[in-house]
Amino acid sequence: MIGYDARVIPLWVKVTYSAFMAVLVPFYLTTYGPTNFLYFCDMALFFTLAAVWTERPILAGMPAVGILLPQVFWVVDFVAGFFGVSPIGLAGYMFRDTIPLSARSLSLFHGWLPFLLFWLVSRLGYDRRSFAAWTGLGWAVLLVCYLVLPGPPPPANNRNLPVNVNYVFGLSDTEAQHWMPPTLYLGAMMGTLALAVWWPTHRFLARVARGAGERS
Repeated sequence: MIGYDARVIPLWVKVTYSAFMAVLVPFYLTTYGPTNFLYFCDMALFFTLAAVWTERPILAGMPAVGILLPQVFWVVDFVAGFFGVSPIGLAGYMFRDTIPLSARSLSLFHGWLPFLLFWLVSRLGYDRRSFAAWTGLGWAVLLVCYLVLPGPPPPANNRNLPVNVNYVFGLSDTEAQHWMPPTLYLGAMMGTLALAVWWPTHRFLARVARGAGERS
């Protein structure tokens, strides 16, 4: 079992990560617009920034619950993209020529952010309230994405506009799913994420990392 480490997060980690965010945020604003930051993976970036500076375990635990498992699938989809396929559709945008290479390079954070979050949890301890906190936040964001943000496809005059954010309309960015009523699909997605993605990750972190504030 990973023990709690009372040492603070090293300054070089804080400064390096902050510098990365200082580059990424304006790039993403210019390329995708502000609604892109409602993707769970992008929300995790800001939670991580807060976690490295405040060293509050729940700020590391919440994004860890939310993205550790999905990012495994992102990596699989990204690797498959080099062979001309996108079996899951999570990383297809990494091969889209309409998106600047610099912006796509920044998106490589999907590959290393989960490891950073796991390291933060191992250093700070795991706050077992993270599952409930992330689930409540995640469900609220899904509702906003469904009720407020546009569905697929992106408009012809702005191909980089985020649509179908967090896949609330289906797994494709070109058309919405048609095999069940939209609200039923959203409800099923909310339940599946909580029970099949976030809860198992919570149990994993609770097993391998000590609770926040515990000492070996």
